[in-house]
Amino acid sequence: MLKRLAKTMRRDERGITGLETAIILIAFVVVASVFAYTVLSAGIFSSQKGQEAVYTGLQTARSTLALKGDVVAQSTGSSVTELVVCVANALNGASIDLTAPSNNSGIAGNGSQNVVVVSYADSTQRVDDLYWTATPLGTNNGDAMLDPGETFEMTIDLEAAGTVGTYQTFDIDIKPPIGSVLVIERTTPAALDDYMILN
Repeated sequence: MLKRLAKTMRRDERGITGLETAIILIAFVVVASVFAYTVLSAGIFSSQKGQEAVYTGLQTARSTLALKGDVVAQSTGSSVTELVVCVANALNGASIDLTAPSNNSGIAGNGSQNVVVVSYADSTQRVDDLYWTATPLGTNNGDAMLDPGETFEMTIDLEAAGTVGTYQTFDIDIKPPIGSVLVIERTTPAALDDYMILN
């Protein structure tokens, strides 16, 4: 009789142990499920952010200006007064609005509709929002938008920069509304001619 009772108790203990094991196993499964959901959610969020970064980078690259050809300077013999550069779309990307600003003594006037900003900088000064004009060259559709396959000639007025004399190194920054800045660094020669190609 005692042996039967002992066997029954052992069986009951086995049942309790099995139940405890099942509860622990279910708890592990629940915790693992929550952890897996968290990891998957973080991965999906991360991949979405990565996709957004790639699209933003592509849009920025496609809205970038590229310099085509030489930088030509016009001078009075003592100071450079204008720079002429040809620009096009890099990577045949998005159109860029080259509506010129109004002129206010070499600076874009108040209320100008230009979205492209041109700045001048040298070792002693920085002048933002210079006055400039843009003329389409070759095949174009007649508007002020720089479309893929078009080339525009930009004439940049340096009146607001003061005297740009000989042996002077300066930067011209052409900033479209979207995309990277086109930086043009040049140095004036020892003697200023009426027209010069700057290196």
